[in-house]
Amino acid sequence: MVDAGLASRARLELPGWTLDGEEIVGRWRFPDFSSSLAAAVRVGGMAERVDHHPELRVAWGLLEVRLTTHKAKALTGRDIDLAVAIQAALQPPQG
Repeated sequence: MVDAGLASRARLELPGWTLDGEEIVGRWRFPDFSSSLAAAVRVGGMAERVDHHPELRVAWGLLEVRLTTHKAKALTGRDIDLAVAIQAALQPPQG
């Protein structure tokens, strides 16, 4: 179960993201595959810099980002921090 404080923080700081079990999920729509892929590369670079790696799903016009801390088997502050940074770079998710 997601810590209530983290869930509250996620709701306040991450409009457009959803909670799915112990993960926070953001989905962005793009006009084409290359735009989705470029956004994924940008997110990948951010993840490398903080050594915290999301699951990424890239499809035509779609980027899905899933964050959880696998070692903790739970959502942690690191997940929220990276999601906030991703959102600042890409704007809030559009679903």
